[in-house]
Amino acid sequence: MRVRMIGASISAAALVGVLAAGFPAIAVSATFTVPGTSDPFLAGMPSGSTCCSGDSAPAESPVYAGAVTGGATLTFTSVSGSVSYAGGPPSDPPDGDAGFLVDTPAYEGGASDINNIAGYTNMPVDALIGVFLNSSLPTANAAPAMLDFTNTSFASLSPGLQQTFFIGDGLTGTGTGSVQTFIVPAGATRLYLATVDGFGWYNNSGAITVTVNGGSAVPEPGAWALMLSGVFGVGAFARRRAAQARTAAA
Repeated sequence: MRVRMIGASISAAALVGVLAAGFPAIAVSATFTVPGTSDPFLAGMPSGSTCCSGDSAPAESPVYAGAVTGGATLTFTSVSGSVSYAGGPPSDPPDGDAGFLVDTPAYEGGASDINNIAGYTNMPVDALIGVFLNSSLPTANAAPAMLDFTNTSFASLSPGLQQTFFIGDGLTGTGTGSVQTFIVPAGATRLYLATVDGFGWYNNSGAITVTVNGGSAVPEPGAWALMLSGVFGVGAFARRRAAQARTAAA
């Protein structure tokens, strides 16, 4: 589909890119619900992508939490809910179970990354986590190193692109302490939220609710395409009706 604009034409896909790139990055606070089934290794991956012994997009895709700008500072507040990696009644809080620390290579055949998204080491199972991406597929970029979360009481964290990072309840302690800050890496345009597991997120239960402060209200690229397709479809319908009316009048 192409749109005529001031003597030139532009494809719908190109227009999506232009609008997304030019959208003002106005900092906002927005609340999201992150199901326990949210697999971080499917972040930014197209529908039909699979990984992790039974997960697929979009069923187990992580939650898109808005556009971000490199160098910006985010906080995560009002975090609540619980998750269970084993299914059944969810019981682990947003900080996860500190008695069960997950190392990705131990569950993924020694792989330290999946879809070029870095795994994690010493990450509490069921904890709330995030991953920053740029505008391309993660598979188009080199995989970064894993981060070690033996310490989750940090005051500030600066994860890299495609590095999964601990969020938990967003506080230096469990249910208490100071609000932690997270620095968006250079080149990042998107934030996704997920939970911790070793493999097979599809049978997890529960959900975590979190308010993200400092992001932008720009829709996910796929949402831009859907909205524009709807707009273009309405326009095409209107043009057909007008042509039919002119033919009938003649």
